[in-house]
Amino acid sequence: MTPEQYVQDKTARSGSSFTTAFKFLTPTRRAAITAFYAFCREIDDVVDEVRDPGVAASKLAWWRTEVGRAFGGQPQHPVMQALIPHAPVYGIAAHHLLAVIEGCEMDLNQNRYLDYPGLQRYCHLVAGVVGEVAAAIFGQTQASTTAYAHALGQAMQLTNIIRDVGEDARRGRIYLPISDLQQFEVKATELLRREPPFGYSDRFTELMRFQAQRAHGLYEQALGMLPNEDRRAQRPGLMMAAIYRTLLREIETGSFQVLHQRISLTPVRKVWIAMMTHWQWR
Repeated sequence: MTPEQYVQDKTARSGSSFTTAFKFLTPTRRAAITAFYAFCREIDDVVDEVRDPGVAASKLAWWRTEVGRAFGGQPQHPVMQALIPHAPVYGIAAHHLLAVIEGCEMDLNQNRYLDYPGLQRYCHLVAGVVGEVAAAIFGQTQASTTAYAHALGQAMQLTNIIRDVGEDARRGRIYLPISDLQQFEVKATELLRREPPFGYSDRFTELMRFQAQRAHGLYEQALGMLPNEDRRAQRPGLMMAAIYRTLLREIETGSFQVLHQRISLTPVRKVWIAMMTHWQWR
């Protein structure tokens, strides 16, 4: 299996909404974003699938070494072998990849966030930086597009957090800031129990509505920051935003029933949203 086949398989198996938008890119840009996304999946899988924190930390340390080795011209892993040829073309630097590793490593050492600023730091590393790299691959021409990409990445990460409250609780993680839980008088134990009727309450609904409003605010902020000159090039990111925001509205319509299930959109619906967004910004 070639490195290119490896990253394609890795990305396809993820089932991510991102892959829908990738289909609208030119072959070269699609190859670059596929390799970069496969890297992100490899790092994320270390944290989610390796049960022993010590082993996971060792694996992340190996990836740090691999990033340095790859940018030194000697990549060993097929993901890095596929990604490195695109790095100089799209301005992908070692610090971008190391930031993703740092963000995922936070999951090994921290399963609660005291307040929103603390959560923002996590979102910056695992989503904002990813958005920055993706924007460059898509064809960024304006410096201010970077700020748009960071805001959009954080909005989508908050959407993930809202969708995955129950799934994360199963792993003992609560990303919703403790200060927000206290504000709405929701106890962590209510989230950790997950199964209905435990956890679902008017207090929980108000807490989740607050989180959704925060995410919507970030989507609006991001769209307002995107320069007109880059709107056409950034259509893949706008497709992702449309898919994720539709998912967020679906969760809202369903009264935030996220503790015992993972709400998602069908592949056909994702493609339809992507196509509509593509036509809107052509």
